[in-house]
Amino acid sequence: MYVVACIKQVPDTTQVQIDPVTNTLVRDGIPFIVNPYDTHALEESLRMKARYGFKAAALSMGPPNTEATLRKALALGVDEVILCSDRAFGGADTLSTSNVLAAAIRKLAQEDEVGIVFCGKQTIDGDTAQVGPGIAIRLGFSQLTLVDRIEHLDFLAKKIRVRRKLEGRYEIVEAKLPAMITVVRELNRPRYPTVPMRLKAAKAEVKVWDNKELQLDPNSVGLKGSPTWVSRIFSPQRAAGEIIGDGLGDPAGTARLLLEKLVASDMLAV
Repeated sequence: MYVVACIKQVPDTTQVQIDPVTNTLVRDGIPFIVNPYDTHALEESLRMKARYGFKAAALSMGPPNTEATLRKALALGVDEVILCSDRAFGGADTLSTSNVLAAAIRKLAQEDEVGIVFCGKQTIDGDTAQVGPGIAIRLGFSQLTLVDRIEHLDFLAKKIRVRRKLEGRYEIVEAKLPAMITVVRELNRPRYPTVPMRLKAAKAEVKVWDNKELQLDPNSVGLKGSPTWVSRIFSPQRAAGEIIGDGLGDPAGTARLLLEKLVASDMLAV
């Protein structure tokens, strides 16, 4: 049985540049990293492999240079990696992306049953948190989001129990396998690859599946299959700051002035 970690290569957010004409990311010359949330999804898939005997696979969609990201997954210990790469997949939004990844998981399931799919909670370049749920709905998998702990896995009953981290509380949820699980950072601490594993990964095979392999309708992938697009990107204008009172010489008076301004701006109830 497979456990699959969906990982994404994302630009280092400190060096993001946008093409002013196409409103898409400029990829040339920009350093890329593994999406931080996805490193926790990958780590949990490796723990599942060690604990329950799953076969671990890492899956990504992106341009050919995404192979480097998947080799990092191999260096950590996954059994196989798959790159979904085709010019037809370019410019995809979250709906189109989840369509491709779901098709790849479906194809992988022809080799052996897929029991669990792990995804990061969200990506740092989009922050939509939509791809994981999109995969679940397309595959008909149970959907468990914001998971910070795997409580129990019952292979015979094909059930999994997890803890979800919500605002101000936790929730324990049980669901049937197969399941798609999105994870938060608190779930685990990702490991580091060893030198021997790095060397082994450099020579390992990275499977590349294009649309000839996945056989998806060309109108359902890439820009053609994306009902959302970026029409404009801009930086919001900020009003100039204001210094009020003398916080050092008259802190009480300054605090009073601040409160009066907040009340006048209807930012505090009186």
